[in-house]
Amino acid sequence: MTDTPAAGDPMPDIALETPDGGTVRPADFKGRKLVVFFYPKDNTPGCTSEAKDFSAMRDAFANAGTALLGVSKDSAKKHQNFIAKHDLTVPLATDAQDDGLSDALGIWTEKKMYGKTFMGMVRTTYLVDENGTIAQVWNKVKVKDHVAEVLDAAKAL
Repeated sequence: MTDTPAAGDPMPDIALETPDGGTVRPADFKGRKLVVFFYPKDNTPGCTSEAKDFSAMRDAFANAGTALLGVSKDSAKKHQNFIAKHDLTVPLATDAQDDGLSDALGIWTEKKMYGKTFMGMVRTTYLVDENGTIAQVWNKVKVKDHVAEVLDAAKAL
């Protein structure tokens, strides 16, 4: 396995698909702070809670000069349904292509559950500074109180 980017490294600049069929990439946010939160799957309990928590705090992040972006391997259509079903205000993007951003970050990886092995997303959050450098990484995130902790770090940056 290659070394995964960490705090102090540049955020890889790989394009992601937006729910409306456009693209977004980390470099689009240069000049302001960015929180990119990677989650396993739309409409699952933990992922729904996390996306709703980030949506609820979107204005507080904006006031801290910080943009938000949620990323999973789900399709643009699934993201549209997820956004509509839960009234999400946080922007989402799809990282479905091979060698995408989650691959470059080393968080699309082999997982095991109930004796089965499969590829899956490790719930991870990145705080990126105005210059595109990773400022902080939260690995294997536990959803409860996570968004408040990320907001505090964004304010302090």
